[in-house]
Amino acid sequence: MAAHGKLRRERGLQAEYETQVKEMRWQLSEQLRCLELQGELRRELLQELAEFMRRRAEVELEYSRGLDKLAERFSSRGGRLGGGSREHQSFRKEPSLLSPLHCWAVLLQQTRQQSRESAALSEVLAGPLAQRLSHIAEDVGRIVKKSKDLEQQLQEELLEVVSELQTAKKTYQVYHMESVNAEAKLREAERQEGKRAGRNAATAATTTTGTEAGPLRKGSLKKGGRLVEKRQAKFLEHKLKCTKARNEYLLSLASVNAAVSNYYLHDVLDLMDCCDTGFHLALGQVLRSYMVAESRTQASQMQGLGSLEEAVEALDPPGDKAKVLEVHAVAFCPPLRFDYQPHEGDEVAEIQVEMELRDEILPRAQNIQSRLDRQTIETEEVNKTLKATLQALLEVVASEDGDMLDSFQTSPSTESLKSTSSDPGARQASRRRVQQQETETFYVTKLQEYLSGRSILAKLQAKHEKLQEAIQQGDKEEREVSWTQYTQRKFQKSRPPRPSSQYNQKLFGGDMEKFIQSSGQPVPLVVESCVRFINLHGLQHEGIFRVSGAQPRVSEIRDAFERGEDPLVEGCTARDLDSVAGVLKLYFRSLQPPIFPPDLFGELLASAELEAVAERVEHVSGLLAQLPGSVLVVLRYLFTFLNHLAQYSDENMMDPYNLAVCFGPTLLPVPAGQDPVALQGRVNQLVQTLILQPARVFPPLSLLPGPVYEKCMAPPSASCLGDAQLEGPAGENEPELEAGTLALEDDLEGVVEAVACFAYTGRTAQELSFQRGDVLRLHERASRDWWRGERAGARGLIPHKYITLPAGPEPCTPPEAPLGTPGGPSGHRRHCLVLTSPERHVEVDKAVAQTMDSVFKELLGKTAVRQGLGPVATNSPSPGPCSPKPAACSRFGKNKGFSRGPAAPASPSASHPQGLDSPLKPH
Repeated sequence: MAAHGKLRRERGLQAEYETQVKEMRWQLSEQLRCLELQGELRRELLQELAEFMRRRAEVELEYSRGLDKLAERFSSRGGRLGGGSREHQSFRKEPSLLSPLHCWAVLLQQTRQQSRESAALSEVLAGPLAQRLSHIAEDVGRIVKKSKDLEQQLQEELLEVVSELQTAKKTYQVYHMESVNAEAKLREAERQEGKRAGRNAATAATTTTGTEAGPLRKGSLKKGGRLVEKRQAKFLEHKLKCTKARNEYLLSLASVNAAVSNYYLHDVLDLMDCCDTGFHLALGQVLRSYMVAESRTQASQMQGLGSLEEAVEALDPPGDKAKVLEVHAVAFCPPLRFDYQPHEGDEVAEIQVEMELRDEILPRAQNIQSRLDRQTIETEEVNKTLKATLQALLEVVASEDGDMLDSFQTSPSTESLKSTSSDPGARQASRRRVQQQETETFYVTKLQEYLSGRSILAKLQAKHEKLQEAIQQGDKEEREVSWTQYTQRKFQKSRPPRPSSQYNQKLFGGDMEKFIQSSGQPVPLVVESCVRFINLHGLQHEGIFRVSGAQPRVSEIRDAFERGEDPLVEGCTARDLDSVAGVLKLYFRSLQPPIFPPDLFGELLASAELEAVAERVEHVSGLLAQLPGSVLVVLRYLFTFLNHLAQYSDENMMDPYNLAVCFGPTLLPVPAGQDPVALQGRVNQLVQTLILQPARVFPPLSLLPGPVYEKCMAPPSASCLGDAQLEGPAGENEPELEAGTLALEDDLEGVVEAVACFAYTGRTAQELSFQRGDVLRLHERASRDWWRGERAGARGLIPHKYITLPAGPEPCTPPEAPLGTPGGPSGHRRHCLVLTSPERHVEVDKAVAQTMDSVFKELLGKTAVRQGLGPVATNSPSPGPCSPKPAACSRFGKNKGFSRGPAAPASPSASHPQGLDSPLKPH
């Protein structure tokens, strides 16, 4: 019942969210309709005025009867101004609501008072005034169309942000569900482990015979413990992913609410101002010109013209805007804020700064603060330019009407107005109109920049405030947690595996498809590791992929990947982000052949020229379907990552176009013989399309199996590498052996001699080659996997896994030991411990040695059967492979359970490798 109730609540929240989004879409469409109706209202008003002027000129000769007739005619027409809209009818009934309509009403009233008009006034009315009104109507229609296009663009961006919020919410729900499932599996494993421990304790109390059953029960307990540890690591990983997804959801939530509030409270008002640009001023100038002409012909009508003057002075753009907002309050009022909707009982409703995320969130908050400061300065500068441009535009609008007004005021009589229009004046007016259109376009462009910058400021400010609150809360909680425990936990969790093997195919500058086939990596390690590193540390890094990294560091990371290592697991910090990004671009740039075949270059560029996005995506998807499946998996992985990276463009300043500029020449080099400059624009447009539409261009996981990019990644964990490590003795022994190695290194001083456990052939000039049993002189530790040393006078690098140290037992597990190599008599990987001095022997209790012998033989037999090698003989002990001398092969941790004597002989059982931790006590 509880599950059904939770499901009903989830569906109710989802329905509420969909209803809220639906209402917002309705509001946005209503806003467009209202602005369009307002533009139509102005154009109809201007057309009415122009028609009025022409008809007034025709009936001026008829004097009072014609004027009364005209006034009555326009007073009785109610369908042309405002159409059939209920709000517009209210404007018609109460013209004082809007100042332009009020002017129109006063004009009709003043017209009724006129009884006579001269022929000169008729010519003036039919000439410049009517023409000017037509120009104003054209200007209003043009700027209203531009304002409408700009508002549609802002609405699309707002809806896109809301859609990203839904995506972030779904991502959070998916990761939270995985976290809950992982926790359930952990509890089940702990329960099973408790039952197993109880059964073994009961069995141990009743069993009195048999030495083999005890170690087997211990092995079962250890395997159960490792399973619990694995489940615990999985649970922590999914919990961390869930926390990151929740943080992204909360940040998106704050960003969306800020963007919606900014749009409704600021952008809409500015767009209404844009629609009104120059309209009120031009209309006032025309009416003033009309009044001056009227005053010259009929002084008796000064009282009526005074009323009209008052109406013109009452033209109030802010007041009209407030009245429109009041009448259309349902369409323009801001919607309700989006509330956080937890998923399935998740009660955390704040951003959490856990220690695992602190290294990511603190730099992100600093980057947002820096970006916020720069964006504030840029927006202020754009605002200053916008105000200056608006002033210049209004001056251009006023100058055209000012000339006409000046001519009316300076003319001694109405008759002299007939000669005011001349050819030079018409040419000058034409030039002013061209200048006005250019200024108008520049003004709309700057308005767009200002609105976009203010929207970015609102979103960045919301994110910054949320992060600051979370950081302050995290500082309080940090005092309650031991940083030393966190460091140890992080080191244990992120310890990387040893280098796997040397590639058969060249990584950089090679064929990617052949490399994937030979290495078995669906996504090459260099791509997966670089993407993971940027996901963890660089999604908000400003200028990622645009800023070049340090060339020596790029070369160092590239060489490490070429050797089969993963240098980004540890040893790299956020300062290496640009270098890591450079390595990723270098890999794709150096591929031979390129990842996009040259024979498809022309068709791909032709598809980029298609105007319709859906048609372009369909055509590109059809072309890319010709590529091999392994290449499509890598492309899908890469472009899904770039799409995710572009979502942080407010912080990293790398939108899809900027990323396309960086990756265009890298992924699609222009073939020889063609003009790169002429084609680069289309190449960038194609890459931009792939970044924006990866889900539509590339096949889904159901059609193309393979790795898929995850938005919320966790650092690589050595405890979560797979179930195979729970089976073999080599994988389970490595942590303690490494601890022993670190302890031994502290005791080594100066030059140390070591013995080669396996033959090794150097792959570069810096690496030494040697045979099994050779004595090597070690000078210092170069890294986790390499020593600096010499052999026979030749100096170079020596792999750590191929040697044993003289201070005691040391692992010898080469990173690559195929069947039949000198790695062991049966070809499987084993840990070997070498005695490098005849004076150093190990004393082992005879009973313990026999127990170890039997356990090893049984474990070795199981391992051989599992590998398909058949049973292993247990009656003929053979010497270890690490040295010509008798060798001890076992897993003793740090050898704290042995006491060494200068003349004690080695136990016969010491020559056999052991696969189990045995509690050895001093003899």
